[in-house]
Amino acid sequence: MNEKYAPLKSNVRMLGHLLGNTIKEAHGDAILEKVEKIRQLSKSVVRAGNEADRVTLIEEIKSLPNEQLTPVAHAFNQFLNLTNIADQYHTISRSCEADVCVPDPIDALFSKLSQQEVRKLDTAEAVRDLNIELVLTAHPTEITRRTMINKLVKINECLSKLELNELSTKERKKTERRLEQLISQSWHSDVIRKQRPTPLDEAKWGFAVVENSLWDAVPEFLRELDERVTGYLGEGLPIDARPVHFSSWMGGDRDGNPFVTHTITREVMLLSRWKAAELYLKDIQELISELSMVKCNDEVRELAGDAHEPYRAVLKPLRTLLVNTLEVLDAEITHQEVPKKPILEDVEQLWTPLMACYKSLRESGMCLIADGSLLDTIRRVKAFGVHLVRLDIRQESTRHSDVISELTRHLGLGDYDQWSEQDKISFLINELSSKRPLLPRDWQPSPEVQEVLDTCRVIASQSREAFGAYVISMARTASDVLAVHLILQECGCKFRMDVCPLFETLEDLNNSEDVMKQLFDIDWYRGFIQNNQMVMIGYSDSAKDAGAMAAGWAQYRAMEALVEVADEAGIELTLFHGRGGTIGRGGAPAHAALLSQPPKSLKGGLRVTEQGEMIRFKLGLPEIAVNSFSLYASAILEANLLPPPEPKQDWRDLMEVLSQVSCEAYRKIVRGEPDFVPYFRQATPELELGKLPLGSRPAKRNPNGGVESLRAIPWIFSWSQNRLLLPAWLGAGEAIQYSIDKGHQALLEEMCREWPFFSTRLGMLEMVYTKCNVEVSRYYDQQLVDVELQPLGDKLRSQLQRDITAVLNVENNDHLMQSDPWGMESIRLRNIYTEPLNILQSELLYRTRQSEETEAELEEALMVTVAGIAAGMRNTG
Repeated sequence: MNEKYAPLKSNVRMLGHLLGNTIKEAHGDAILEKVEKIRQLSKSVVRAGNEADRVTLIEEIKSLPNEQLTPVAHAFNQFLNLTNIADQYHTISRSCEADVCVPDPIDALFSKLSQQEVRKLDTAEAVRDLNIELVLTAHPTEITRRTMINKLVKINECLSKLELNELSTKERKKTERRLEQLISQSWHSDVIRKQRPTPLDEAKWGFAVVENSLWDAVPEFLRELDERVTGYLGEGLPIDARPVHFSSWMGGDRDGNPFVTHTITREVMLLSRWKAAELYLKDIQELISELSMVKCNDEVRELAGDAHEPYRAVLKPLRTLLVNTLEVLDAEITHQEVPKKPILEDVEQLWTPLMACYKSLRESGMCLIADGSLLDTIRRVKAFGVHLVRLDIRQESTRHSDVISELTRHLGLGDYDQWSEQDKISFLINELSSKRPLLPRDWQPSPEVQEVLDTCRVIASQSREAFGAYVISMARTASDVLAVHLILQECGCKFRMDVCPLFETLEDLNNSEDVMKQLFDIDWYRGFIQNNQMVMIGYSDSAKDAGAMAAGWAQYRAMEALVEVADEAGIELTLFHGRGGTIGRGGAPAHAALLSQPPKSLKGGLRVTEQGEMIRFKLGLPEIAVNSFSLYASAILEANLLPPPEPKQDWRDLMEVLSQVSCEAYRKIVRGEPDFVPYFRQATPELELGKLPLGSRPAKRNPNGGVESLRAIPWIFSWSQNRLLLPAWLGAGEAIQYSIDKGHQALLEEMCREWPFFSTRLGMLEMVYTKCNVEVSRYYDQQLVDVELQPLGDKLRSQLQRDITAVLNVENNDHLMQSDPWGMESIRLRNIYTEPLNILQSELLYRTRQSEETEAELEEALMVTVAGIAAGMRNTG
């Protein structure tokens, strides 16, 4: 291993040794020896490609009796969790900083802007307009419990202490002992859930991420950004800057999830406000303790009266207000009698007294004190408001047309669902413009329709600041958007909600321009939205529908067209990116992904989903979150100040060919191959995943449907478990080879060099290919797939090998991830522990599929392997 990564390797070795002590204490020498033998064999296979040791490794695992499967699986799952912590920590460690693993992205950007002679006035304006909204979403891929995540955070703190050279021997021993205790606690706790989480559980998991990481990360990021901006521009960020803020889908995303009801949504919103009040109370108590100064300006003196310590006098009523807020919200949450006390309802209640203290301290010559904890709290108030995270509501489009249809039938107007699109739009606009109510008092709708109406009434009962957007999944027409506006209006919503169509399939992405143009041409609509529109781009379903290459180009073209149509209409457009962690769901390193988008597509800022386990890897620790914010900020600023080139016409033409050929190749297998569905079901743990308690949402939109009804996440997740990762690459390499054969290699190389969209796409493919494992996939087939279906697996693996050659050929590289040695090393490090879990999982699948009734210990071991492989693959969903 490169000397640069020696501290990482040392930490992995130390954590592994401490885990070994725990295993020995819990299960004795025999299990530890077995685990160690498997680990050494796997290391030989992964590092040296030793085929004889692969055979021995398989034999060792196959010979394990049932009662040893769970502890062995548990061991490798924990190895991977600890390796991920060490890996994550390495990126923020002193040794990484010393070796300049990654230059500071903001400093690097300012250097580039200076070289390109970008006007500082333009830079200042871009910094002022910087807007990053991260939308936290729960997904079944994040199967690590909150309890375990808290322990992982504490382990990270120990690693940080041990890096200090000046640590005394006594302190070092104490820290190592604490580390061993935490590893032991993790071992003896349930690493995964025994029961499927409720939407409330998922929301609480999201609040834990805010409390443990984002609450500290936001002011720290703003402090660092302010220093860099001041150094480059000569003036810092305005005090009310809010470049980063948060929304959530946890408790609001009801698309295909029958467990998210209006009651749940209301409860999650109360919990969110409660958690915000609790966190502010800690801040205010700390400020009361700190701000004992006596000198103040006239404004604070007026607020404080004749109090000797005026700042404490101003802050104590805030403390009382927050204590009351917790008491009242607690009573509402637990359905007790609610006391009549004033509570925190508006951000100004916090902002006004805190700002008065801030200005007074600065005017009184105490700038250093003002810019300490007080400034941190002020910046939190701006970022988190009184709701902590704003809630998005997401619902599927037909649920809204069902409401209108049932209503028109009740009123004797006919069946709305059967009307033409033009008739629907006319009806909706007439009703939206009408002053009379549409909903009859005596109408008793069906339970499904009632639930939609109740959800909209919950929205109407809250303030606008409580919500992000109302997202319509599977949006296809202008009437889909207007229908939501009408239902909200009829339910008494007094504010303008951002109603955001989500264009997901290939066809919907291609039609998105026409749909939005139709809406922008409606005078009532233009006036109502006040020239602000949000549109969501779906990555998951488009890739599932057409393959990653075709979907990527459709997303790019849709963004281009939407930016243009909004520009023509004079409308400020915010594009909302529904990315997942995987390539098959739009995943890529954040910086590269943003710079590969069309010019002007980030003009309205960035709104993007952060999903599943990627929340933990990108935002789970304050230092990591600060790095992630910096990457996002630098990429948005660069994209707006140094926009990527408009693609040349011959690039576009070739991309159309690549898209068409890759889509046909993908669909030929997924839709056209008669053996595909049975092969998929046998070669992956898809059926077993549906039974595991991995998330609150069912794995399928239609429980009786086939692969087409599978959600994009379990679709991707299943293929990542057997290491074939099929949806992330199928069709792409075939299209590239087709274009090479047609004589377009030079043009492909030019696109790779000069067009960020295309080079990022190839870089993502490289990472996928690196995570694929042909031998592991073949072993799953040999163990689990009927003999007559196995040729399909061989065919797919042969295609994978050809695709890798094609991509390396275009990039002129000798091996995969040549330009990202750190990423390559990180994957190889985890593979040592992932490979045994793959062999274990295939053995467990074999044993469970052979028996009439699944034994509890086999099912538990299987769940542990699922969690472990997810940790090893990282961006699995």
